[in-house]
Amino acid sequence: MITVPAPAGPGAFVHPALFYQDLAEYVAGVAGFVRTALSADEPVLVAVPGPHLDALRGSLGADASEVVWTDMTEAGRNPGRILAALQDFADHHPDRAARIVGEPIWPGRTPAEVREATRHEALINAAFEGRRATVLCPYDVRGLSAAVVADARRTHPTVIEKGRDLPSAAYTDVAAVSADCDVPLPAPDGDVLRLDYAHGELSAVRQQAENWARGSALTPARRGDLVLAVSEAAANSLSHGGGAGTLRLWAAGAGVVAEIQDGGHLADPLAGRRRPELASANGGRGLWMIHQLCDLVEIRATDRGLTLRLHMATL
Repeated sequence: MITVPAPAGPGAFVHPALFYQDLAEYVAGVAGFVRTALSADEPVLVAVPGPHLDALRGSLGADASEVVWTDMTEAGRNPGRILAALQDFADHHPDRAARIVGEPIWPGRTPAEVREATRHEALINAAFEGRRATVLCPYDVRGLSAAVVADARRTHPTVIEKGRDLPSAAYTDVAAVSADCDVPLPAPDGDVLRLDYAHGELSAVRQQAENWARGSALTPARRGDLVLAVSEAAANSLSHGGGAGTLRLWAAGAGVVAEIQDGGHLADPLAGRRRPELASANGGRGLWMIHQLCDLVEIRATDRGLTLRLHMATL
């Protein structure tokens, strides 16, 4: 059984990556982590892809009832939603050291999803700094590319490999990883609808998005989600992005994409990834809502401004 060190004291955060070769090694490592937490009477959340949930439940037997289970393919379809879910769980146990298994990257993720999930893994270290908690992140070293595994070494202070828990020599700060994730977005493939907007034209943005969505393959409910997400992004442009922006809409594979560009800047890299405080007048509510509505949110913050690329599947 692999033993992951618990937080040493108040304010201690532990964030190891578990590199596994096969399902047997995966179950041994994760189930051992869970059993250690349960024996210490610590709350446990396991957020992993569906097939792994079944394997872990079977291994834990009766102990499985003491665990909170989440299918990461649903909860983490948009990597921008994951961090808030982990923090919400920890917040429900403020006087205890939460133990969390989070597997945000698995074989089959698109390159764009992997990039945003890698950014998430780096941001965990900033978001949980000063909290007494452990987040264990499994990585399939056979099913994932060498580049993904290398990035896991950069986003985790320690790595568990072949039964040994050792410091990661490649571990680096959030800013460095985020900068590497800010690769240029690919150009749209196909017809693109473009609309430039400024103050007083938010209703026109909404109407344009709604008209375009009616001709897409989105269901009526998802059309409403798209219009709301675009409206929130455009409102942010008008309030915080220089008072103007550009909306682009296009179809992409089995989904649609809306892109909003403006002259704004993202001062807080955690904006939208943490649940906003109810009493906060400016708590990133718009970006938070966008993350909840969309299947993927790609963010690019440069000296020239801010780009949000919102993906929504038709299924």
